[in-house]
Amino acid sequence: MLLQCPSVASCGNRRYFLSGPDFKTPHTTALPIKSLPIAMKSFDGVDGTSSVQLKNQSTSCRSFKEHSYNYSSFRDDEISVHGLSDKIVGVLGGGQLGQMLCQAASQMGIKVMVLDPLENCPASALAYNHVVGRFDDSVAVEDFAKRCGVLTIEIEHVDVATLEELEQQGVDCQPKASTIRIIQDKFLQKVHFSQHAIPMPEFREIDGDDSATKAGDSFGYPLMIKSKRLAYDGRGNAVAHSKEELSSCVAALGGYTHGLYVEKWAPFVKELAVIVARGRDGSLSCYPVVETIHKDNICHIVKAPAEVSWKIKELAIDVAQRAVRSLEGAGVFAVELFLTKDEQILLNEVAPRPHNSGHQTIESCYTSQYEQHLRAVLGLPLGNPLMKTPAAIMYNLLGEEEGERGFALAHQLIGRALSIPGASVHWYNKPEMRKQRKMGHITIVGSTMAIVENKLNSLLSKEVESSDGQTSDEPIPLVGIIMGSDSDLPIMKEAAKVLDIFGVHYEIRIVSAHRTPELMNFYAKSAVKRGIQVIIAGAGGAAHLPGMVASETPLPVVAVPIRGSQLGGVDSVLSMLQMPRGIPTATVGINNAQNAALLAVRILAILYPDLQARMLQYQRDMTDEVLKKGDKLMELGWEEYLNIR
Repeated sequence: MLLQCPSVASCGNRRYFLSGPDFKTPHTTALPIKSLPIAMKSFDGVDGTSSVQLKNQSTSCRSFKEHSYNYSSFRDDEISVHGLSDKIVGVLGGGQLGQMLCQAASQMGIKVMVLDPLENCPASALAYNHVVGRFDDSVAVEDFAKRCGVLTIEIEHVDVATLEELEQQGVDCQPKASTIRIIQDKFLQKVHFSQHAIPMPEFREIDGDDSATKAGDSFGYPLMIKSKRLAYDGRGNAVAHSKEELSSCVAALGGYTHGLYVEKWAPFVKELAVIVARGRDGSLSCYPVVETIHKDNICHIVKAPAEVSWKIKELAIDVAQRAVRSLEGAGVFAVELFLTKDEQILLNEVAPRPHNSGHQTIESCYTSQYEQHLRAVLGLPLGNPLMKTPAAIMYNLLGEEEGERGFALAHQLIGRALSIPGASVHWYNKPEMRKQRKMGHITIVGSTMAIVENKLNSLLSKEVESSDGQTSDEPIPLVGIIMGSDSDLPIMKEAAKVLDIFGVHYEIRIVSAHRTPELMNFYAKSAVKRGIQVIIAGAGGAAHLPGMVASETPLPVVAVPIRGSQLGGVDSVLSMLQMPRGIPTATVGINNAQNAALLAVRILAILYPDLQARMLQYQRDMTDEVLKKGDKLMELGWEEYLNIR
């Protein structure tokens, strides 16, 4: 490298000015680039001169008059790294996971290199550098690793023996080669987790017809048969529904020499997943539990968060954390789980990398799983994994047809998705379309699961949304207005009028706690699933409706006591106020359905900033109205004011 003084010296993407007090003319000196360490620092002297310091090394720059200036090293704690890390992250694999890792890296100024056999792999256009080579080729992996500061994976089917050798040579692999060795052999994975008391379906190795038959007799049918290695996206799995189907299933998987094992069928009611991040210090950070819905053994839809009880979520996170703690190395791990009908959580599989079940974290969480993986492998602080939106759905774009016909169908769906508020399209730019191949995904976020499900349904049913984001269907109501009798409607309609002012969608129903108790229970229990977020319940006389509804729903219930013919509504107020501990309702004044609606709007404003702004304007309008009345009173006097009021 040539340095010209006074001029600029460059090292990578850094620039440093070199000059001296007696330099009369520019001059150059040649320094080999390998002799310049990464850490450099420039500073100004008291006499106006400037210089450059190189860590653990001194160099001199001479003018034509042979003036010599030595530059000494400086303390390690003064070294500055321009960016979040000066390490190059090497990724084995350049598919869609590598592509999204590169996208996350670009936001943080982190350089990512990928090794992939395809010249136009999805990550190639975004990577700092793309090395064409097979990630299961020992020579290619070894050469690639020498160019990286830390080595990680986006696919576990790599040459693990080479990784183990590289680790012995000092290469930083995250997660560790030992973890990848365990995970890439699914039978070995089962053995490992069983040794750590992780709950799983029963399993057994089979190496011939006799062992397969015995396994079927022991576990019963249907019987899940799996390949030990290279099994993903439904490949390498077969289900034998009877003893007679064993031979055909084994043949479909390549025979016993291919390496097979069987699992006892897990009678699950839902498939769940937890993304767990593990830092280099061993700390764990878990993303919310999600539900995965599969189609032909391929992940089709991910719903975040999963619609399961808090107890199930805690149990799922506990199993996921225990599984990850049993492994070595930093990074993101995807833990796939079964929820059984008796509310057990069973481990299915673990992936030591970002995963399909975490795609939605890009839009729905404060820190995406891809950013989190980079943070973890580089030793940076782990980010916040919590959701920043109440609900999200990820829909996988799978190839419907081969070739150009498949591309056309996918692009039609993408075009509709671009018209849906809250929808984000991720296209992997794979050059070849095949049936059931993962070509991209669409994530939809919203304030409730019912809303995002409605948007997904409109997308798949080819309904085009209008410019205000509404489909041709009725908008999903956010507030439920219920009453015990139609005689309450003249009062409860005032709540509807207020919600109309604020543009909040609502529904009005007659639901009696005494005359239609089954309907009341159904309404209360189904409200969350349907997207209702606040319930306003009005009742008079035996005013049990608000409390009974509150006992059957986690939603806030605003109670409106309605004046009766006998006690003027005092009986209703007392009934609504004297709720047992654990069953709260927010009770407004007698017949004050207007305040009930205003309280509902304030509750909704926590999630909808526009409503908060409207509420502030509503309050300002009330203030202005009172001030105008005061001015009018002062202007006219009280007698004339009362006459025209």
